[in-house]
Amino acid sequence: MKKALISGANGQDGSYLCEQLLIKGYAVHGIIRRSSSPNTSRIDHILDDIQLHDGDLTDSSSLNKIVQEVKPDEIFNLAAQSHVKTSFNSPSYTSNVDALGCLRFIEVAHQNGVEKFYQASTSELFGTTPGPQNEETPFNPCSPYAIAKRFAFDTVVNYRDSYGMFAVNGILFNHESPRRGEHFVSKKICKGLVRIKNGLQDKLFLGNIEARRDWGYAPDFTYAMWTMLQQNKPEDFVIATGESHTVKEFLDEAGANLDMDWTKYVAIDLQFYRPVEVDYLLGDYSKAKRLLGWQPKVRFKELVRIMCDHEMNND
Repeated sequence: MKKALISGANGQDGSYLCEQLLIKGYAVHGIIRRSSSPNTSRIDHILDDIQLHDGDLTDSSSLNKIVQEVKPDEIFNLAAQSHVKTSFNSPSYTSNVDALGCLRFIEVAHQNGVEKFYQASTSELFGTTPGPQNEETPFNPCSPYAIAKRFAFDTVVNYRDSYGMFAVNGILFNHESPRRGEHFVSKKICKGLVRIKNGLQDKLFLGNIEARRDWGYAPDFTYAMWTMLQQNKPEDFVIATGESHTVKEFLDEAGANLDMDWTKYVAIDLQFYRPVEVDYLLGDYSKAKRLLGWQPKVRFKELVRIMCDHEMNND
């Protein structure tokens, strides 16, 4: 039985990856940060099937203790401060977790002989570089979050080249689901419009609704993570849908699903704009399709419907 260790196991991606690895027969171990209030809602239904460990990417000793105890075959580093806007307000913390956290974790993996290491990278690395973006597209990080992830990306490449580790970066474009955090615009739109429809709030405040993103479905993307670690050769991959839509188009689709005219309820608030805007992200996943046999199953319209239906059924 293979053993997997997943940091951020209680996050959106971690929860789906835990489920998928259990189905594949893995012994699944997760790292979560201790909290004074419950923070396992996404994985409560599988708590009896996985083993959780208290740890933190800012603390090498906790990571080392966990890795020595678990002796994992595969590590998935999904934990991060992952909100771009927040990274401008907390750049030091973001760098400590997202950049140095990856360095601490992969060094612990290396010191303990763990060969397979997956790093959750991001399309934000491309910043304002024109799309479509693929593995050969130059990086131009435009936020503390993206800069920290650039450090992590290069760290993984360095450990792969220096020590022969099977260490890979998944350059994932935006991926959403009903389990998305409430500060992310996709969740904010679906949840906000449903609350308005049900008379629970009056307005929905958003930032730049002309920004274009390549939106996919999180379970499709977590499956790609696992697939990357099953190859004969470690390589980095862009994971995307090859479609780009504006936030306004997301609103249009959500409004159509909910039979609402969103223009009556949405207001633009400059506080939600980034200091440097990333206007256009569009992923080219042809390498993943060619070498991994991977392609997205859920497309934009179905993704929005899934998220709206969830909010309607759980509001």
